[in-house]
Amino acid sequence: MVFRILMLAAFTAVSSVSAVAADDVVSHWNQFRGPTGDGVSDAKSLPIEFDEAKNVRWKIGIPEQGWSSPVVWGNEIWLTSGSDEKKELRAICVDLESGGIKQNIKVFDMVERAVDPAYSHDSPHLNSPATPTPVVEAERVYVSFGSQGIACLDRATGETLWERRDLRVYQPVRQGSSPIVDEQNLYVAYDGTDEQFFVALNKLTGATQWKMSRGERSASQPLASNLDLKKIGKPGDSRKAFATAKLIEVNGQRQLIAPGGEVTIAYDPLNGSEIWRVRHPGGFNVAARPLFAHDMTYIFTSGLTGYLMAIKTDGMGDVTDSHIEWSSTRGTPRIPSPIILGDLMFMVTDRGGIVRCLNAKSGDEVWKKRLGGDHWASPFYANGYLYFLSKTGEVRVLKATEAEPENVIENVLNARFLASPAVAGSSLLLRSTTHLYCLETGQQRTPEQVAADVYLEAPVDSGKRASRKVGGGSIDSKLETLKQELGVLVRAGTLTRKEAAEIYRAANPK
Repeated sequence: MVFRILMLAAFTAVSSVSAVAADDVVSHWNQFRGPTGDGVSDAKSLPIEFDEAKNVRWKIGIPEQGWSSPVVWGNEIWLTSGSDEKKELRAICVDLESGGIKQNIKVFDMVERAVDPAYSHDSPHLNSPATPTPVVEAERVYVSFGSQGIACLDRATGETLWERRDLRVYQPVRQGSSPIVDEQNLYVAYDGTDEQFFVALNKLTGATQWKMSRGERSASQPLASNLDLKKIGKPGDSRKAFATAKLIEVNGQRQLIAPGGEVTIAYDPLNGSEIWRVRHPGGFNVAARPLFAHDMTYIFTSGLTGYLMAIKTDGMGDVTDSHIEWSSTRGTPRIPSPIILGDLMFMVTDRGGIVRCLNAKSGDEVWKKRLGGDHWASPFYANGYLYFLSKTGEVRVLKATEAEPENVIENVLNARFLASPAVAGSSLLLRSTTHLYCLETGQQRTPEQVAADVYLEAPVDSGKRASRKVGGGSIDSKLETLKQELGVLVRAGTLTRKEAAEIYRAANPK
């Protein structure tokens, strides 16, 4: 097969429904993973080599904490942040030209958030107060903070046009599902441990257009009849999810693909009626955004079983046994969303940074390559290159080819990357846990500018970790007890080794 990048233009034109017109794709990166929601840009001159000075136009500190990805409209970059200490949630607008903060808007005062003791090792370090990525349009910005609230802001003034704070679920590690929009509505998932629903809101007023319960009862809850979930597990864990939906069109009918806990549902975006669903028991806590190509929807799960499924989209009802074209549980991406270019799918594992290239039509592996590092940010593609951002500041760039790339460009920044990249013309925007980088070919920061950088959090973990106290005992001692109990269950045949390993990794605060 000859890899032809020209296939990309035809693919993106027919596979996604976006509120942004085709001629606006270059200038507006309006939502999570870009205008077509797939992490693909048609930019031609983004830098592939950089460090803290080289090819850096500017770098600014972002106040407080947030893992939301930046979005762009014209000369404005929007992102969100929050402070558990100050109990505030904010929307921030940055000027693309100067890197100056144009607006820093307090959107909400936080509502007190309870933490289930069973999830104490997951919160707060597995999420941030501001993880859902905003959506920006010509006149409005839509910002979501999960159950803390969702709001529509006037882009020019920052004024709140409407807000909703009544859409609430219990999400012990907070929410991550980003909103998406079409011409009429804003769509967003609320998947907690207690309740799961998907909602469509009128973009102009915030009024509920439809709301559909997603309460799929888990086939793997409890995980085993004699496993005390309240002691070592997480009640309702398989019902929560973090994924962002995707709008597609199939044979003239629009479908809203919405992954959830152990089930993915395709809704009619007009009224919320269910078109089809596919079950993936054991594959829950979904984070990666779906993709659409070759008349198939691709979904990616985590949980006890990491599924990669290619689903034919012309079905009705429960299509689990009839419309899965191919599936895999080997080396699947559990957090970062993959990229599809023509017949090729590129992905990276969140642990170990193993890049795999698959044939998107068949699921067959074409090649794999170990990059190293842990990856939560989704990869990004532009001008023949794939960019992979690690949690410890490495940005590795390699060619998107059918043959395994021989060379990997290694870039290292003083950063931790959890948010996914964005593009603004010839600029590549990278949000770290402390800063926002604007990278552009030919730009250079001075040594004085690099030396003046201020970091508002501790440096990257050196690997040494104190034994923290939780409820009368150290986490390390509780982990040892958990390890022994899981070993008993494995030897008794109640749990598989893989299931036990997943439970242990989920409880281990690294």
